[in-house]
Amino acid sequence: MTLDDMVRRHGSWLEAGVNEGPVISSRVRLARNLEAACFPGWANEEEKEDVWEQATGIFQSMDASFIRWGMAETSALDKEILFERHLISQELATKNEGCGVFVSPDECLSIMVNEEDHFRIQSLQPGLNLKAAWKAADQIDDELESELTYAFSPKLGYLTSCPSNVGTGLRASVMLHLPGLVLMEEMDPVINGISKIGLAVRGMWGEGTEAAGNMFQVSNQITLGRHENEIIAHLEQIVLELIEHENNARERLMNDRALVIEDHVARAFGILSNARMMTSGEALNLLSILRLGLDLGMIDEFARREVDMLFIAIQPAHLQKLENKELEPDDRDVVRAEMLRNFMEIATEGEDLI
Repeated sequence: MTLDDMVRRHGSWLEAGVNEGPVISSRVRLARNLEAACFPGWANEEEKEDVWEQATGIFQSMDASFIRWGMAETSALDKEILFERHLISQELATKNEGCGVFVSPDECLSIMVNEEDHFRIQSLQPGLNLKAAWKAADQIDDELESELTYAFSPKLGYLTSCPSNVGTGLRASVMLHLPGLVLMEEMDPVINGISKIGLAVRGMWGEGTEAAGNMFQVSNQITLGRHENEIIAHLEQIVLELIEHENNARERLMNDRALVIEDHVARAFGILSNARMMTSGEALNLLSILRLGLDLGMIDEFARREVDMLFIAIQPAHLQKLENKELEPDDRDVVRAEMLRNFMEIATEGEDLI
């Protein structure tokens, strides 16, 4: 499978029928380092190449058909596509020799090599499915550990480049669509409350990104002194409470501001159907309102899966890959608007979009 094939389909973590309501996806990421090798931040090119070759040998011997992308051989545009699909970090996208990623064909597993740590094992699952994400990540971790010796302290646990990951090395997160809390102006108090119980709230693409399209990632911050199952159970409990708060906010919106919400949805529908230029930020916000309209039963022309896919398909690198050429920002805005107009036209005619 090539990236050209990838951009024309959804990843399995956007499966139909799973992403109903506020939850989009669940993710578990494990940070691991080798005992006998310098951590990536201190390693020279030769040392990084050695780790990359070890990883390549291991993944080639596995039963699963992982797809390999070395950062040195991957174009800037293709790196951005991998980032937009949540398969690599922005940091790995800046690296070259001795760095890369292995991705499962369904995109539910990606293992970054020589990012901040020697290995970043990531498992993505649709909906609220942290346990399945943890099980898949743990299985790959066990397979790697059977071939490699990790940097591990009996007192501290797994040793990582960043002290905040020491211990289990586990970061679990859930991506949620929370327009109700945003429209009710209750998101800031929720974020403040969550931060006081050891969790963090970030934007759609993780640390350092804004919550475009009312998409938020909620993740654990504490990795030391807690068992993996405890971390996951705590996060899941808080996410279930967040879902309840979001659903309550939506109910209050419908009771108190039904006409305002209907107007928001109708305007989003109209702009997406007719605009000739559109930035990615504007498109994300309009698609967010469209998705809310679906959840509230105001519109039924689309499936949630189709709208969720557009959150990624309208991103700059995806647009350029689909057009098979580099585009200036204004040109991307034109192509994006055309894509969305076509989507709306086909949907309203009752045809299958995907």
